[in-house]
Amino acid sequence: MRIEDIAQRSETPKRFLEHILLEIRNAGYIASIRGRNGGYVLIKEPSSIPLSELLRMIDGPIAPLPCLSRRAYQRCEDCTDETACRIRKLFAEVFWSYLLLIESLTLADLAGSPAAAEQILTAPTGVA
Repeated sequence: MRIEDIAQRSETPKRFLEHILLEIRNAGYIASIRGRNGGYVLIKEPSSIPLSELLRMIDGPIAPLPCLSRRAYQRCEDCTDETACRIRKLFAEVFWSYLLLIESLTLADLAGSPAAAEQILTAPTGVA
């Protein structure tokens, strides 16, 4: 699928999309094909592409607080005692539930089935 088509269908600026697609390509989920009929194609099974990984590639760390991030941990600037922080405890409960959910989902789940995910990613503009 051409980047122009993806940008139009997702209503995403092409420049922003280029960065996302580069990260997804570097992760080995898609391949880019050059030339007149080029574009991006899915090279892994949709059921093997974790939704949590895609979200991280698009939005960066997904934790609501930097002190809850497993991949980009940072102590909160105004925190004096992380173990006693009530805000952290509250957000942690909600976040761990959310994390369990999105880490159990794949691109195939998002689309309803592996065949549907493939169709969405390869459909021409105006279809699906």
